Order: sequence, then C-alpha cells, then structure tokens
Amino acid sequence: MINIKTSHELIKMRKAGLITGGALVTAGKNIEEGMSTYELDRIIHDYIVSHGAKPSFLHYNGFPASACISVNETVIHGIPSKQEKLKKGDIVSVDVGAFIDGYHGDSAKTFAVGEAPEKAKALMESTEGSLLEVIKTLQPGMRIGDISAFVQQYNESRGYSVVRQYVGHGVGRNLHEDPEVPNFGRAGHGPRLVAGMVIAIEPMINEGAAEVRVLPDGWTVKTVDGKLSAHFEHTVAITPSGAEILTMPE
Repeated sequence: MINIKTSHELIKMRKAGLITGGALVTAGKNIEEGMSTYELDRIIHDYIVSHGAKPSFLHYNGFPASACISVNETVIHGIPSKQEKLKKGDIVSVDVGAFIDGYHGDSAKTFAVGEAPEKAKALMESTEGSLLEVIKTLQPGMRIGDISAFVQQYNESRGYSVVRQYVGHGVGRNLHEDPEVPNFGRAGHGPRLVAGMVIAIEPMINEGAAEVRVLPDGWTVKTVDGKLSAHFEHTVAITPSGAEILTMPE
C-alpha cells in the first residue's frame, strides 16, 4: 500500500531530509586519501546524532554501521571497515538515512577522492544527471514507469548499464515503503504519482555490465566485471505543481 503523506507529515519529513542531506555534505567535506571507511562512517554517525536524529541504517536488518560506504566497483551496501583505506582517484558512494520524529530521510551521493579519472567523472555525471533531470519532469498523474524509462534511457544512451536487482522505493515512517521505483522499465506503466507521495529515486549505474554479485557477508554488492559503479539518491515529495527534494541540504 502506498502511504500518502499529509502536510503535517511532510513537515517532519523535511526535517529528516535536511539532516540526511547535511550528513552527506559532511561526508563529502571529510573524505580524504588515507582515511578508512570506518572513520568516515563515524563522522556521519556523529553528525546525525548531534542533530537529534538516529542513523536509519544502523542495525537495520542487522546492518552494522550508520552509512553504506561503497568504493569503486562496490555498487551499494558496502560495510565500513578499519582496514579499507581510501586512495587517490577512488570513487566512494555514500548512502545515508536519518530518522527523527517518526520519519526517515534517505539519500546517496558518489564522491571522488582527490581527482577522479575522466571515465569515473563521466559515470558520476551521467548517474547524477539522470536523477536531477528526472526530478525536474515529475508531475502528479505521471507513472512510476515514466521515471524508470527516463533513468534507463539517459544512462544507456551514454553507454552505461542499469543495475536491475535493486531499486528505489517509497519513504516515510518506514525506510522502505511502497512503491518500488526501478531504474529501468516502460513509460506509462506502474502506479500513478499523486500529491503527497514520497519516493526515493536512486540510480545505480555501472561503467560496464549490469550484472552484480553479493559477497558472503550478505550485504556488499559488487559489479561482476569489476568495473566502476556510481549511486545517487534523493528523497522526493510529489507536490500539486511538481516535486520537492526533501534531502537537499541547506
């Protein structure tokens, strides 16, 4: 069932979204060569807690950290580690959520450690571009499939592939709600967008093939061919006149 949010609920979701967006900004400011992904996770954790919220991901279905930190060929759900150190030229996808006053925010961004190679920058630009451009198109009456088809066409036309095993989703009192929001599909299909619907749109785009694998830890998802992957995400509220990004930092 798709939960339509009231104006009162959206006020709370803006608060959760603002903290989530701020946590990502803080992550980007602190990422540097030589730091461990564990250190980065602690910085994100401390930011969220210092703003009166709880990290949405911590202990979610047993996940052991406050952020998913996924480096290079890791697509999503990377577990922060004291042993994994960031290197110059790495790309780092950081996925965070903040829970406050009964509601979640959810957002992700891929950062470069220093100067990324041109191929990595191009992948990141395509992934983020598909997210920001599709948000501009959103209107009540559109269908989820319109989002899916837009993201797919945008990235595939640039030579990239779309991860199919993982999708976006509704957000609210629960971190993951209906509807699912795939990054591939057919325009004109799926649930209609209505004012008050809140969804997380999150393109996960691979430099090479679309196929991914899950490591034995049950969380970490990597590209099968070892090529790069990028991940961007915003929590978005559908309004009578378009869409509002709830996880945009101040």
